[in-house]
Amino acid sequence: MQKPMNLQQVLNAAGADSARQLELFAILTLGIMESLENGVLSPAEAITVFFNLENCRFVRDNLPAKAADEVMGRGVQLPDLLEALDAEEAPKEFQREIAAIRRLCLGLLEEHRLVA
Repeated sequence: MQKPMNLQQVLNAAGADSARQLELFAILTLGIMESLENGVLSPAEAITVFFNLENCRFVRDNLPAKAADEVMGRGVQLPDLLEALDAEEAPKEFQREIAAIRRLCLGLLEEHRLVA
């Protein structure tokens, strides 16, 4: 899976409602996290496919939740964790970041569920 996902196209196809777009964003991101944890995607591939510049800009400019922007910022940093930390600490910090991204996404879904 090397082809970038265009979040703008995907989310706009889901409808103009920003709450629906946030919900879909959270679900897609949870799938990316699952793929990272299971080794289906490498952190570098996740950057190419999902956490790329175009998607980060789209999220920052169009999704009305700071949590969504934080998810993208954390996702962009995942490969750096593995390079910057020693072999013992890197996997632990990688898992902490994935857990943090997952919590943010679940929070977006819960917030949407309570509002809907």
